[in-house]
Amino acid sequence: MLPIAAPKSPNSRAPISSLEKTKTLELNPVERKSSSNPLHLQPYFFLPNHTRLWLLLFIISLQVIILLMARALPLSHRRTHFPSPLSADQHLLQKSDNISSTLHSSSHPTKSADISIPSTVSPSDQCSSGRIFVYNLPAVFNQELLDKCAELDPWHSRCEALSNEGFGRKATGLSGLLPKDLIPAWYWTDQFAMEIIYHNRILNHKCRTMEPDSATAFYIPFYAGLAVGKYLWFNYSSKDRDSYCEMILRWLQDQPYWSRSDGWDHFMTMGRITWDFRRSKNEDWGSRCIYMPGMRNITRLLIERNPWDYFDVGVPYPTGFHPASDSDVLQWQDFVRNRNRKTLFCFAGAPRGTFKNDFRGLLLSHCKNASGLCRAVDCAGSRCANGTSGILETFLDSDFCLQPRGDSFTRRSIFDCMVAGSIPVFFWHRTAYLQYQWFLPSDPKSYSVFIHRNDVKNGTSIKSVLESYSREEVKKMREKVIEYIPKLIYAKPEKGLESIKDAFDVAIDGVLKRIKEQEQPGYKWK
Repeated sequence: MLPIAAPKSPNSRAPISSLEKTKTLELNPVERKSSSNPLHLQPYFFLPNHTRLWLLLFIISLQVIILLMARALPLSHRRTHFPSPLSADQHLLQKSDNISSTLHSSSHPTKSADISIPSTVSPSDQCSSGRIFVYNLPAVFNQELLDKCAELDPWHSRCEALSNEGFGRKATGLSGLLPKDLIPAWYWTDQFAMEIIYHNRILNHKCRTMEPDSATAFYIPFYAGLAVGKYLWFNYSSKDRDSYCEMILRWLQDQPYWSRSDGWDHFMTMGRITWDFRRSKNEDWGSRCIYMPGMRNITRLLIERNPWDYFDVGVPYPTGFHPASDSDVLQWQDFVRNRNRKTLFCFAGAPRGTFKNDFRGLLLSHCKNASGLCRAVDCAGSRCANGTSGILETFLDSDFCLQPRGDSFTRRSIFDCMVAGSIPVFFWHRTAYLQYQWFLPSDPKSYSVFIHRNDVKNGTSIKSVLESYSREEVKKMREKVIEYIPKLIYAKPEKGLESIKDAFDVAIDGVLKRIKEQEQPGYKWK
């Protein structure tokens, strides 16, 4: 009901400003006497020549019409499966914040939620999300980089690490640790080999098309990580670090299918962390590739994403396990499920003595003081580069594995740990929760433990927190980790596994769904 203003006297009315007119409706003295009685107000509402009444009715009617029109309009930027990173990550951050509040409670919820990308392949709808056209790039952007693998690193040759279609050299020292028939599935894979792995798989993908007119998405097989890697060190200039990306963008912008969409339906893998391609000033680290105008609309698959950039998609680091069949996957899941784990928790890493208040050093001290309940692997130097049998055995023998941030927010060890069936313990939200939403359970508490780093610095005992979980809770969390192992690995066959989807399949499905959603009206900026 509109408020009725009281006058200063029964027979006089003070001047009313235009602002006050919008807030109150004055009645004349006769009508005001019994304004509480609706019968006395009835003539007022039906007085045909009352200007103010008709103005009010017109405004109300106009508001109703606008409201009905707004509800009928399509929503701009509506992303059903893949919301904008900011809104999605704020939601995840809020959820993960709740984890720390359970540290001292007697129960630890482990309920999980489904993700939108299924784990198995349905024969009837293998290409329902569309088909992919793979550009045949000039060799300078991929094959020539592999041919010059000895020059990609200033310290040593990268040829062995990039051999076997990106899987690297065969793993050794695993006899007696793993089932004999699973040992051939293990390699010492380089953490930066993703571009080669994805390229080989996508060339043989079931939904690849040779006809660009029928393609939903266009894949750019540019080895951006390998191209920039050799220029990250020593006295190379910013121009050197930018040269390959500038060349590929010039090439792309001459292609008719790029011009048609301005890059919205194009995607690529960039086999390093996003920060290696986000140089702001010439004297800073890395390339400015992602900041170049032509990169704005390309979907980028990276081992670490910028959580606030929609076009960055975080995908799992390559691990050493590359199964050749569905049976390999199922056998491995049974193996880690039934493993007798003798250690409560473990940590594989090295202290950073040059860092003030080094957090890794603090974790090593917690491990040392855990009365035999923790096992540490010293990774000083390059002793743990690309995996060792010692690290694998440590993860296989431990219920939990400590996962602080690496040189950046993420580290490959997260995936080595989980593939071994160990439950990760995180200290930064951005280490996993805001990175790999397509590949991990939506409920962080269902598969991991979060202890804020400041709590550890202020005296919280990691050992006490982990001991507070019951054996049944640990079993449920490990089962969730094991359930998601297929989504964390890259299978060996070029055409993928028979019916199980691996990390590559999940990534490609996600990209195709995202590109189809971008065709909704009002989705794209101009």
